[in-house]
Parts: sequence; structure tokens; C-alpha cells
Amino acid sequence: MKQMKREDELFLTKRIAELLNRETHMESMLQKVLEAMLELTDLQTGWMFLLGENKAYTLAAHARLPEALAYDHCYHMCEGGCRCLDLCGEGRLKKAINIIECQRIDEAIQQGRGDTEGIIYHASVPLKTGDHLFGLLNVASPHKRKFSKDELHLLEAMALQIGTAYERIRLAERERAMEIMEERNRLARDLHDSVNQHLFSIMYTANGTKGLTAEDKVKAQLDRIHELSREALTEMKALIWQLRTEHISEGLEARFNWYAHKLELRVSCAITKEPLGESVEAVLWKIAQEAMNNIKKHASSTQTTIIVEKKEKNIILEVIDNGTGFSVEEVDQTGFGLTSMKERARLLDGSFAIVSAPGVGTQVKVTVPVKGEE
Repeated sequence: MKQMKREDELFLTKRIAELLNRETHMESMLQKVLEAMLELTDLQTGWMFLLGENKAYTLAAHARLPEALAYDHCYHMCEGGCRCLDLCGEGRLKKAINIIECQRIDEAIQQGRGDTEGIIYHASVPLKTGDHLFGLLNVASPHKRKFSKDELHLLEAMALQIGTAYERIRLAERERAMEIMEERNRLARDLHDSVNQHLFSIMYTANGTKGLTAEDKVKAQLDRIHELSREALTEMKALIWQLRTEHISEGLEARFNWYAHKLELRVSCAITKEPLGESVEAVLWKIAQEAMNNIKKHASSTQTTIIVEKKEKNIILEVIDNGTGFSVEEVDQTGFGLTSMKERARLLDGSFAIVSAPGVGTQVKVTVPVKGEE
């Protein structure tokens, strides 16, 4: 890190503040501010972790990593522990400090993962909003063993700016989520007060009109209108219920069992007891619900199995039935149901897959990465 004059420090602080003030998305903000810090300070490399529940962490941003750290798409940066994260987890990282040696670099050298570009040591800076520790910034340069007090103070000043931007974006995202929830509730109310009532009226009007005719064909068509209206009313009530339900207070397993009973499906569940976060649970519930709807409509299944498990850094949902199955290549992949499930998985940066064949049932599988605090 180059020795800075006072005017250089002010310029750096101003540039970082301007960048942070423009950003409105968390990941973009962290990545851009890290790149700007490296460019303006002549540091070689840096990376940021975000800390979540149960001391879980996520590699949130990185720039100019040496080959030894970037190896296998940064796989080893996202796995295992290290000294700086241990200090964070133990609550001992109160301010910017020099780390004696980088444990991840040590392991990379021992396992021959590539060139370290002369980087062995790094500084660690806690990222906080008030007293809440939300992340960790690490920076390094080739052959640099120690950061001066002035350098550490400057890094702390930038970390405080990052913390302010983090809190601003987090609150803005929460506000957007509240606005979306309010809009969903408004839509649910409107559907209940208008469309729901119209369908109810159509159903009973069709039923009452049968007494005004002796024509069998007309009666049959009125019966058909009555039945279609009844089905639409049932689906509308389910849609309203979905729109107004976000928090899974009773737990996923209870919710799955309740909905399967409602659809008259036989279901067995194997659900992890580990906390998944409200947003993850809500998405998994919606996807499983759509999958069960499809099973009821199309599969002629006698048994459905729902599995939710946590494996390493992923949460996996599987919905499996023993029904008639279908040819995945021939089915319309753009239909609302499949598209809805794919989009919900994508909201969590997850993947969606469906495996089926005629006569062998169907498996829906969703994999989403664990991102710590949701």
C-alpha cells in the first residue's frame, strides 16, 4: 500500500464515498468498492466475507486473487476455516489488524494449487454497522508483511463507509420486500372481493338456471359451467391463500403435510431440523406446493416423497412421485407452473431440475446455495 499524503487520503475517501452512494445492490456494491480500493491504494489483492447465522460465511467479493487462492473457481476460499474468520467468530476482531500468515495461502502452498504471487500475509478489517459485525475485509500485496498504523486506520475508515452503505442497502431491500408484501396482500383482497364473488355467482346462477329448461343438452352445459366455476373458485381461494402466506410459522413439514392432505395426496416427508431462513423456507414451500399441484392434476400418483436437506453449502429440495411420468423433452417448458418454479429457484441463485419418463414417476430437484443470514 503506497504511502499517502493527507490530500491523497481525502481523495480516496471521497472517491469511495461517491461510489458507495451510487450503488443500490449489495453484491455489486461490495465488488466495486473492493476494486476501487485496490486501484486507489496500489494494493494487489483483496476479498470480502459476509457473516451470517451460526458463524456461517460467504465469499461475497474478490479481486485480483493470486492463482493459489483463485484455484478451482475459488472453491477453497468458500470451504473450511481460517484464522481471521476464527477471530471474527470468537468476537476478538475489534479493529483492523495485521494477520501473521494467511492460513489459506499456507494450505494452497502445501497442496500445490498454484502461484501465490509473493502474497503470504494480509490485513483483516472487520465490517460493522454499529456493534453488529456483518463481514470481513482482507487485503494484501506481494511480500508485504506488515501494515502501518496509518494504513490500518485508513482501511478502518473505508470499512466504516462500507458499513454505512451496507445498512442503507439492507434497509432499502427490506422496504422493497415490505412493499411487495403489501402489494400481494392488496391483490389478495381484490381477488377475494371481486373475482371470487363473481365466480361464486356464476356457479349458483348456472345451477339455478337448470330449472328453467327441459333441454338435456342445455342442462349438461349448465352442469359443465357449474363444475368449471366451482373448480375455478377452489383454485382462486388457494391462490389468495398463497398470496397472503409468507412466514412458515408452523414449519415446512407441517405445511407440506397439511397441503398434501388438502389435495388428498399420500406424502412422506424428510425435512432437516437445521434453520434455513424465512426467505428460503418461503421459496421451498412455494415450489413444493406447485409440484404437489402438478402431481394431483397429472401424475395419478399413489405416493409422494418430499425431502429437504442441508449438504455442505447447499440446501436441497426434492419432490418425488411414483406416478405416470412424462417425457421431459416433449412437455412445454414455458408453462406457468414450471416457469414459476424455475424463477423462484433463481431468486435464491439456485438451480431447478426435473427428471421424468413415462411410467417411472417424476423428480423435481431444487438446489440453492447457503448464504448465511437471509
